[in-house]
Amino acid sequence: MAAIDRANPSNSILAPSEFYAAVTPSDTAGSGDLVFISRSIYVGPGGNMIAITMADVEVTFTSVPDGTILHIRAKRIKATGTTATNIVSLA
Repeated sequence: MAAIDRANPSNSILAPSEFYAAVTPSDTAGSGDLVFISRSIYVGPGGNMIAITMADVEVTFTSVPDGTILHIRAKRIKATGTTATNIVSLA
């Protein structure tokens, strides 16, 4: 299932997140996508995290500190190469 983008004229990208869910990193496009495109991603215990953008570009965030909120729009967090844990998507 493709991730749904909740940012629209009546639900500004700058508005607080309404939906949040634990992320299970996945290498599978489509069925491994987040339910909603993120507004931000919370990283519990830090490490490396590989995000897939809305344009299917893979971006590696290296040495993300514990408790960081990355203000990124991602549709999937890749399993291979991601060492950060307790990841939460905020949409």
